[in-house]
Amino acid sequence: GRVVSLVHKYLRAGIMVNGMFEESYTGVPQGGPLSPLLGNVMLHECGCELESRGHRFVRYADDLMIFCKTKRAVERVLASITKFIEGKLFLKVNREKTVVAYVGDVKFLGYGFYINNGEGQLRVHPASVEKLKGKLRYLTGRSDGMSIQSRKERLNQLIRGWINYFKLANMKTLLERLDAWLRLRLRMVTWKRWKRVRTRFVNLKKAGIDAGKAWERANTRKGYWRVAGSWMLTRAMPNSLFEKAGYLSVHGCFANTL
Repeated sequence: GRVVSLVHKYLRAGIMVNGMFEESYTGVPQGGPLSPLLGNVMLHECGCELESRGHRFVRYADDLMIFCKTKRAVERVLASITKFIEGKLFLKVNREKTVVAYVGDVKFLGYGFYINNGEGQLRVHPASVEKLKGKLRYLTGRSDGMSIQSRKERLNQLIRGWINYFKLANMKTLLERLDAWLRLRLRMVTWKRWKRVRTRFVNLKKAGIDAGKAWERANTRKGYWRVAGSWMLTRAMPNSLFEKAGYLSVHGCFANTL
């Protein structure tokens, strides 16, 4: 149709590189605002074709998953739909990113999948969990010059956004583990902030720790992470302390979305 024709003309319009015109052969750059729009326009016909064939599938812009019961069926559908996309839509299928895989091994928009009692269920893909933990590590680091208030606000903002995105997944146990890990990180960064022996001693005593044990811990040479996981810091900085200070619980934030 006319829209598809306009899209093809745009894709072949060329680009400017350092003030010089260059012809374009592979479409628009990923990450640009037009990339998902054009993906939706061009692959709408692909979705209609899959529906007419009775296939179960899910598509977001140019990310597409087709579900079949057997590997042989998947390979047959892959060959035919590739032929349709390249022959009728005149788009090139990226062979490197196109895979045949068991649904439990697939990552789609950050989500993973598993089968429970014969039904497909959503989970957070392990790579997405590690990406979140990387951001949390940065926000609970020591050498960034971040104020306590700024750290708290950015942590809460990150947690809210992440939970709102992944709230469709089954992740109760995962979030409980994440909460325990994040509380350790917060104890660690607080311990780092108490740089002087005297400061550590006074704060531990204020938290109800025996003076002798508080002095011993204040003078410890053990690593920050090991100290953060000790019974003494868990008692001095219980989860309720962070909640009272306004830090969000990952699991609590998820529970509020249900």
